[in-house]
Amino acid sequence: MQLGDFGSALSDVVVHFGYGAVFVLIFLESAGVPLPGETALVTASVLAATTEGLDISLIIIAAAAGAILGDNLGFWVGRRYGFDFLRRYGRYIRLSEDRILICQWLFRQYGGRVVFFGRFTAFLRTYAALLAGALNFPRGEFFFWNASGGFVWAAFFGLGGHMFGHAVKFVAGPVSAALLICAVVGIGALWWMFKRYEAQLLAKAAGSLAANKW
Repeated sequence: MQLGDFGSALSDVVVHFGYGAVFVLIFLESAGVPLPGETALVTASVLAATTEGLDISLIIIAAAAGAILGDNLGFWVGRRYGFDFLRRYGRYIRLSEDRILICQWLFRQYGGRVVFFGRFTAFLRTYAALLAGALNFPRGEFFFWNASGGFVWAAFFGLGGHMFGHAVKFVAGPVSAALLICAVVGIGALWWMFKRYEAQLLAKAAGSLAANKW
């Protein structure tokens, strides 16, 4: 399936199933199943700005609920079945040995920040909760950082996609074009900030692992 076909198919799913599709895709992704939850959130947010039938507030609520509940399920699975279970069967959900080691190092070094900022990265968004549970991360601390990250992430990408959708919808003149440029630059700058933070964490983890410092 080509990238354009995938985007069209995802849009059709969101249009037909609405908030339920956003919730389910994000819930499963957060629980450890590699699915395009974040893409579904942005797609739904853009559609809310360009078509009838979707409310951005409800999209953000569905996304936040899916993120928080999915992470809690992933946390419970990790806590219930443990670290050895993930090392043995993680490859079936694309959780390789290297990824497990990197996540383990990140949690030991940064804890709650990984839970919060991990929500903004594809690599950690899917697996952070599983590893948090398997590594016996404190439940109360996990719930706080997970809920905070889920709400901020849903609002950030939901409102960003909605703003971008409005800019695209009304791009017909100099003012609208300027709004579109501002929307793209603003979203891109914030996305770059989170990706830079992710790159720094992963670089430190990889360097530490290579040097056998833990």
